[in-house]
Amino acid sequence: MSDIESIVSIPDPGRTMEGLRDTGYNFETAVADLVDNSIAAEATKVDIQVARDFRGNIRLLISDNGIGMDKKGLVQAMQYGSPRRPDPASLGKFGLGLKTASTAFCRRLSLISRPSGGAVALMATWDLDHVIDNRQWLLQMTEEVDSEGLEKLDDVAPGSSGTVVLWDKVDRLLKNYQDPTGAPARKALDKRCGELREHLAMIYQRFLDVNDKRARDVEIRLNGKPVLAWDPFQKGLSELVAEDSPRVEGSGAGFQVRAYILPRREEFPDDEQAKAAKLSSGMQGLYIYREERLIHAADWLGMYQKEPHGTLLRVEFSFDHKLDDAFHLDIKKSQIILNEDLWGWLKDQFLTAPRREADRRYRQGKKKEISKRSKDAHDASNNSIRNKEAEIGGARVNVTNPDTGEVTVTNGQGTFKTILKISSASKPGEVYVQPAEDVADGLLFEPAMIEQHKAVRINTQHPYYHKVYVPNLNSSVTIQGMDSLIWAICSAELSATTDKTAEAFRDMRYEVTRILRKLVEGLPEPDTDDNSDAP
Repeated sequence: MSDIESIVSIPDPGRTMEGLRDTGYNFETAVADLVDNSIAAEATKVDIQVARDFRGNIRLLISDNGIGMDKKGLVQAMQYGSPRRPDPASLGKFGLGLKTASTAFCRRLSLISRPSGGAVALMATWDLDHVIDNRQWLLQMTEEVDSEGLEKLDDVAPGSSGTVVLWDKVDRLLKNYQDPTGAPARKALDKRCGELREHLAMIYQRFLDVNDKRARDVEIRLNGKPVLAWDPFQKGLSELVAEDSPRVEGSGAGFQVRAYILPRREEFPDDEQAKAAKLSSGMQGLYIYREERLIHAADWLGMYQKEPHGTLLRVEFSFDHKLDDAFHLDIKKSQIILNEDLWGWLKDQFLTAPRREADRRYRQGKKKEISKRSKDAHDASNNSIRNKEAEIGGARVNVTNPDTGEVTVTNGQGTFKTILKISSASKPGEVYVQPAEDVADGLLFEPAMIEQHKAVRINTQHPYYHKVYVPNLNSSVTIQGMDSLIWAICSAELSATTDKTAEAFRDMRYEVTRILRKLVEGLPEPDTDDNSDAP
């Protein structure tokens, strides 16, 4: 066997740094990765500033009052693949986040830090262009600290230890604007900061909420204003419907899973609380926490599709660092992979009952909502048919026994007796098309007599109404078109009915109802919350 020669193979610094800019960070997850480092450094205050100068150049500074670093600590922190932290529970894990998260958006990353004991602050800088020009891993170190960075350090940690992360040459945060100083660019940056605020409020909710004792208190400010905790489970308003604490085989550790069903929008105490809950189908799913920090939100991990009827269900999944390997935590600490047994247990056992109950409550609320929204949706149809009733003509129908529904129908075939639904107008003018929840046998529609007028009662609880009518309730022309068709079918039935054909027409309504039920199965569930919040 020949000898094996070991050769030191050093990657090209410029190409490596450029390549690591594309590790998949978005702005919110990148900043959160840096906040993780502040919390890992035992900071109780984190101040984030995102600003533009008069030329449109963006700078980001994240300052904290953590333990700080001396020169050796700075060098190690800026090293790609920095040494493992002594605390395995630390939010910082792989020694890459500071660099990869930052250079995903900027070409110059500086770290300013001051240890305890009155030492001076030092600044270490990775400048990608400097590295590329010199083709070496050249980390720049200086005591001539950026003045704005030092000012921020003194603000958040006056006379004590702390650290500032500074982004310069920010080239990937905004699209290319012809005028980087103009209003469109300013609005775009404001929008990004608003999204960042919401993200931090959700990610660090347990740290930001002084009443939540699962994590130590940390104050986070963004552009001078505090970030307020946002609880996805709306505890105190939602209902805990299932919980368990299983252990993962072979790991010696367990995790907690809790299923919450939120109130429907109209069940919240007020509109502000309903808005704050961000009720939408996009916000349903598992919320996964590692060491009390949310790492992945609103996702069923491939178990189910997000459908409106699951809107009310949100599930907490919490674990600690002992399960990092078992759950295959990724480099951005933003995703886990469950083994087949655990995935199956969640999908087929734990979540079955909560999903069924959330679906029931959602649909129960939808019935009320659909009934409310359909109340005035058919007014135009009633007016249109009233204006054409005399011109259309057709069979004459007289009610002979309102208690039994017996009527006499006179048409071109003669005079016959049959049974119709006898109803009263639920409001003035609603005598031709009437939305109803009690249509016999669950049929989509039934002929009726309302205030001595030939009419149709349409079942608002039928899937066809739910999936075809409901999305179009605000479109008067569409509703009139569908109503006119169904009313015409019922009117034509009366014009053609005889003693021998009456039963055949009833059978036809059953068959039409059955076919339409099947045909709309594949149509999407309508989200009838007009002011639902996007994820």
